[in-house]
Amino acid sequence: MRDPSPYRVCFVCTGNICRSPMAESVFRAHAVEAGLDGLLEVDSAGTGPWHEGDGADRRAIDVLTAHGYEQDHIARQFRAEWFDRLDLVIALDSGHLHELRALAPTPHDAAKVRLLRSYDPDADHDALGGLDVPDPYFGGLDDFEECLGMVEAASGGLLDAVGEAIDAAEKGAASATVEHASAADGPDAGKESA
Repeated sequence: MRDPSPYRVCFVCTGNICRSPMAESVFRAHAVEAGLDGLLEVDSAGTGPWHEGDGADRRAIDVLTAHGYEQDHIARQFRAEWFDRLDLVIALDSGHLHELRALAPTPHDAAKVRLLRSYDPDADHDALGGLDVPDPYFGGLDDFEECLGMVEAASGGLLDAVGEAIDAAEKGAASATVEHASAADGPDAGKESA
């Protein structure tokens, strides 16, 4: 039987006002459409404190609204103690990935950190920075539209992986892990490089 606690996913970018709140809104909407809303908690945070307490960037709100996504967001900074209650931490770029894995208290916690675009089957997994969602903060609405497109492209694969983990937990699997094919998140995912 499934543990009654929901599967918890947290999206993380730099300031938690552009990319991660967009990813949170998109993924939450897709989870509701898939009927997983009662089984899943979706959240976001930033690696730094610069925008704590602020709402999402106006351009992010405008783009989300134009595409039919709801958004109610207050920025906050990711904390190492959150790893214990999270099942999956989704980094928006490789800098966040490395920073979060370094922050993780244990190798098990570090292995919970994945790149969002590693779930996009059409992303260039071999290109340097090919799995990063570029920060639109210093750009215009087109950059926010591009960010949204990347988030949407990866959300389906991520939702499939999370759904499989939830199903495995319901079937009594000892540990439901979210797997995917990505060199960036490969066998050394939880190891710190020198």
